[in-house]
Amino acid sequence: MKKNILIVDDIHPIFMEQAEGFGYTCDYRPTIKVDEAMEIIGQYEGIVIRSKFNIDRKVIDLGTQLRFVCRAGAGMDNIDEVYAAEKNLFLINAPEGNMDAVGEHAVGMLLSLMNNFRNADMQIRDGIWDREGNRGYELKGKTVGIIGYGFMGSSFAKKLSGFGVNVIAYDKYKTGFSDEFAREVSMEEIVKHSNVLSIHVPLTKETDGFINEEYFFHFKKPIFFLNISRGKTAKVGAVLNAIKSGKILGAGLDVLEVEKFPSLAEQEWFDELKQSGKVLLTPHIAGWTFDSYRKISEVMAAKLAHLNY
Repeated sequence: MKKNILIVDDIHPIFMEQAEGFGYTCDYRPTIKVDEAMEIIGQYEGIVIRSKFNIDRKVIDLGTQLRFVCRAGAGMDNIDEVYAAEKNLFLINAPEGNMDAVGEHAVGMLLSLMNNFRNADMQIRDGIWDREGNRGYELKGKTVGIIGYGFMGSSFAKKLSGFGVNVIAYDKYKTGFSDEFAREVSMEEIVKHSNVLSIHVPLTKETDGFINEEYFFHFKKPIFFLNISRGKTAKVGAVLNAIKSGKILGAGLDVLEVEKFPSLAEQEWFDELKQSGKVLLTPHIAGWTFDSYRKISEVMAAKLAHLNY
């Protein structure tokens, strides 16, 4: 009997094509509801998810035949990795597939913030021609601080290499990673020297809410702030207060503590967020391009080919 995989989210068909070439049968059900999937998960050796499913203890226990979980993306925060390891499940993700998309998105957001693209565009459409009010900053000569130097942080650093910037990076979980694109430093050096701060960390108990008012207090210079990792790593209220105090000159947020409507509109900070002319928002799309859509599936399939269970 062929090995079978339940696919509960939208992924590029190249994954199915390649997986079937490895001897798997793919059951593609991108619109399946969670409760429906739970009723049948015990029949599959593998499951492919993106964001709408949480692979928790209950799911793992119901998946009595599960041998692997594929996450079509980078973050693994919707998977109970500890319990999965106890159950000897193989976990596959694909940060290599969207690292270029994330790096380019970060550069685009930063340039837009530093040069007032959004405000200038809106003003011209309203009949306002304000050159002085939209005077921008140049990247050249600035120090860019990166928190988290994995696939995403290093991609951003590489994309910045042509701008004549000084890139410094801190990563709590690795050392000796200095390369031609960034220099490894302490957190103290990040807060002392950065003109730009960009967050590229997974969501864990340690990173949940670690960007808060106290954290911004320690910065020595006004900064441009980017969060293109996970929304819960940064307190939106703290970002807004840092903007009001002058600590943040502009913030680019691809992710928020609460995402999607109507829940987002119900947050006490949402009105201030949407009215701020110093905040640029995108709907968690940094790693979600037409190109990464395919590359993520190719990376997952390549890793699946090397599974040995």
